[in-house]
Amino acid sequence: MPVNLHELSRAVKSEARRLGFQLVGITTPDQPAHFEIYQRWLQAGRHAQMGYLAADRALECRQDPLKILPECRSILMLGIQHDAPDSSGGNQHTRSSSIENGEDQLQGDVSKDQTVYGRVAAYAWGADYHDILPVRMAALVRFIESTLGYKVPNRWYTDTGPILERDLAQRAGLGWIGKNTCLINPNLGSYFLLGNILLGLELETDEPFTHDRCGSCTRCMDACPTGCILPDRTIDSRQCISYLTIELKGSIPHQLRALTGEWIFGCDICQQVCPWNQRFALLKGDPAFSERNGISQRNLVEDLSLTPQGFNKLFRGSPLKRAKRRGYLRNIAVALGNKRDQSALPGLSNALKEDAEPLVRAHAAWALGVIGGDSARGELLQALGDEMDESVLREIRAALETE
Repeated sequence: MPVNLHELSRAVKSEARRLGFQLVGITTPDQPAHFEIYQRWLQAGRHAQMGYLAADRALECRQDPLKILPECRSILMLGIQHDAPDSSGGNQHTRSSSIENGEDQLQGDVSKDQTVYGRVAAYAWGADYHDILPVRMAALVRFIESTLGYKVPNRWYTDTGPILERDLAQRAGLGWIGKNTCLINPNLGSYFLLGNILLGLELETDEPFTHDRCGSCTRCMDACPTGCILPDRTIDSRQCISYLTIELKGSIPHQLRALTGEWIFGCDICQQVCPWNQRFALLKGDPAFSERNGISQRNLVEDLSLTPQGFNKLFRGSPLKRAKRRGYLRNIAVALGNKRDQSALPGLSNALKEDAEPLVRAHAAWALGVIGGDSARGELLQALGDEMDESVLREIRAALETE
């Protein structure tokens, strides 16, 4: 049994690794170093419609972790790897080899395979980390309390609480915040998920990671289709494909639709072009996040016809549920439009006529206009006479003008 601070800290780290956390570091509950940058990011409106990030209470907690747990003496920062796309960019159906040059083929890339596939961010291929990490963090807290023989005040989060995780992870020695805003570990790259445990217990802290190993590289910034990566190592969420396909609940802005390419949930481009991932990231992460249900290459035409019950069944326990059916099908319609594949016309036409969600119908209309041709125009003209929702009618009219 540990009898001093050093031995206790070593035992905690050892147990964390046994539980599957490849990265483990300890820091203090002091104010995060980049809090002022975060404030300026909010003031510039770059958090888009994620208003919860700017709430007064949340802001107070991000500035001072003691607002979350007044007894906090140490913060345990944890990282767990998920599967990574291969160095050529993911799977053979969806990725152009030009990724190695920091370029992304976004339009007109129709696979020889008749199936039309979409792309999903690698972290979402397996189980939802919100279901996996809390169980392991709770087990780690039980280990600490069992070792000490008494209860320890604690609070844990994994992207669910008002805390600047990457900032604290850097201070705990896990890596540096790259130009793409991801936390990068020099031995593992950036394909991992973060968790943190606030503890009312003093532990031996780790040295911060102070080196910026991005150097003069700008591959992530150059490769981003929408140019959302900013020079101060922040993201303009209003233009980020991950935001547009997951967090945005309404219509994707017209000027950004073509730039989302084949992405139907999240985006990995800025990580795929990163040299640290190309050299060091492991293709296989923790088994809990291994791919299931063929999520990395979904059949877009089939998924466009998913019922609410079918969507819930297919994506039970998956991060994709966050987009909800209406958002997921919206994304699929845009991806099909970007693919410009004539085989998608029947599915898009059916969505325009039959889907209960105006958001889905509106984006299906846009896609039909992009694909074009007599058949698409005929479907749009018919819908123009049948549709009652004004937002959908606007999209139909705009699509006919595109035609």
